[in-house]
Amino acid sequence: MSFLDKIQKGKQRKPRRTIIYGTHGIGKTTWAAQWPSPVFIQTEDGCSDLDIASFPLATELMQAWQPIIELGGAEGHGYETLVIDSVDWLEMLIHAEVCKRADKKAITDFDYGKGYGSATKIFGSILGALNGVRDTGMHVVLIGHCEIKKFTEPGLESYDRYTPKLHKDSAALLQEWADEVLFANYKRFVRSEDQGFGKERGIAVGGNDRVIYTAEGPGHLAKNRLGLPEEMSMDFAEYQEFLG
Repeated sequence: MSFLDKIQKGKQRKPRRTIIYGTHGIGKTTWAAQWPSPVFIQTEDGCSDLDIASFPLATELMQAWQPIIELGGAEGHGYETLVIDSVDWLEMLIHAEVCKRADKKAITDFDYGKGYGSATKIFGSILGALNGVRDTGMHVVLIGHCEIKKFTEPGLESYDRYTPKLHKDSAALLQEWADEVLFANYKRFVRSEDQGFGKERGIAVGGNDRVIYTAEGPGHLAKNRLGLPEEMSMDFAEYQEFLG
């Protein structure tokens, strides 16, 4: 059989590799818990109030990595989605493991950023193991916190934007790996108020409506391959329509 005989046509929809990151307490974990038959790997203690299936809280790297390995080699367990809550706390476990192996107290103690380099390699290996989980037919959802960083675009002045709270090399790997990078935030806009004497000040308005941004904008990083609207509510039922 030649490779020409192996050509596939049409859409080849696979389970999703999704990261949702956003501001603290906006409901990312609750949103992820609504995916089909989820099981959680907890790297931080934030799921206790939810009725979910989860592995014990991981306090060292292998306690988070071993379930990924086992799920990648198992079928028939009844779970359809693996959720990691959170990916930035997973990165902290990776940093702790790198320091332990090298007898260092902190990831910043390594010369020339070598500690971050070792951590990025481990992070890449974990993403590869998560591909193995997806190959069994499971969705993979990673929850992350956000931080504000300066972003410099050629030809423009630098400006602030929300990004996942990860080291830049790990963040770059994750963005390439994911099918969807979703940013969750409260809907806000700035209204100008006249202060007199020709002066104005901006006032933030809104803050109650929770939304998911699915496409990159000046203030946040995002992408999707599902043809999602650029802005959606955090109602999972709306999102589920696009999962197929």
